[in-house]
Amino acid sequence: MNDNDTNSSGTIGRRPPWNKGKLVGAKPPLRPSHVWSIRTKLQIERRTRDLALFNLAIDSKLRGCDVVAVRVDDVAPSEYSMDRATSRQTKTGRPVRFELTDQTRVAIDDYFKPTGRKPSQYLFAGRGDRGVLTTRQYARLVQEWVASIWLDPAKFGTHSLRRTKAVLI
Repeated sequence: MNDNDTNSSGTIGRRPPWNKGKLVGAKPPLRPSHVWSIRTKLQIERRTRDLALFNLAIDSKLRGCDVVAVRVDDVAPSEYSMDRATSRQTKTGRPVRFELTDQTRVAIDDYFKPTGRKPSQYLFAGRGDRGVLTTRQYARLVQEWVASIWLDPAKFGTHSLRRTKAVLI
């Protein structure tokens, strides 16, 4: 398909760019007040999976595709979450070691114990046949969390969680 399209009158017109008016490039990280607002909102609404996912994404600084691919034995091989966890990055193939804060460990334990997930299974279950939360579902959740505290989801997208940890430190 070309950039030039023929309209009904037979004249050639230019189609507007797909990203016209959209914010492109790196997204700004969430501020500490935003992180606490999202955490508090998820705790009040008793959304244990979302809270564990959000906290793990902040602590690990992993890309979205790597956050959803975390398995139970990566963070909690002995039915309790560890102080430090290791996950292999999809893009680089390198293992990444990260520290889990106390509130993240509590959130992970609160989420996965009632679910009865086995060590070889993905930590975060999704709706699909594969039993894993997809990257697209994760992106929708991040947009929902950001919109719930009245921020613009177009401005603070999925990538902002990866850069947020440095701001918090």
